[in-house]
Amino acid sequence: MNYEIQLLTENVSMPLLDRDLMKAWLKQVAMAHGRAPGVLTYVFCDDKRIIEVNREFLGHDYYTDIITFDYSKRHTVSGDMFISLDTVRSNAEGLGVDYTTELQRVIVHGLLHLCGINDKGPGEREIMEEYENQALAMLQALKTQ
Repeated sequence: MNYEIQLLTENVSMPLLDRDLMKAWLKQVAMAHGRAPGVLTYVFCDDKRIIEVNREFLGHDYYTDIITFDYSKRHTVSGDMFISLDTVRSNAEGLGVDYTTELQRVIVHGLLHLCGINDKGPGEREIMEEYENQALAMLQALKTQ
């Protein structure tokens, strides 16, 4: 399967992202988890759209920063990830972190879910956060190369 990143928008402007850097980074993260990247589609949207997706497909009536649909096969990770830029922005403000860093964390969070890492059970959130931090460190290392 070919490795491809698709970046789409619904009701928002495309965030400023270095597509080549992002592609190299996400491939490195997937491979660090024993996976090969396939087609990764990121749909950047607003809170109105994320709650529609959450209600329609998951039966949840709340806002979230990301919803991941997993189409992975064997060791190749593929999926659609809806990211609410509104929620990313409000989370960044609430946490006192840079918007871009929070967006990068959410982008890799979706990929980590595709790699089989969960964050809902006991102790899983801490494991997810550790992998997110490792992935963000990989991104920083790639930026300096």
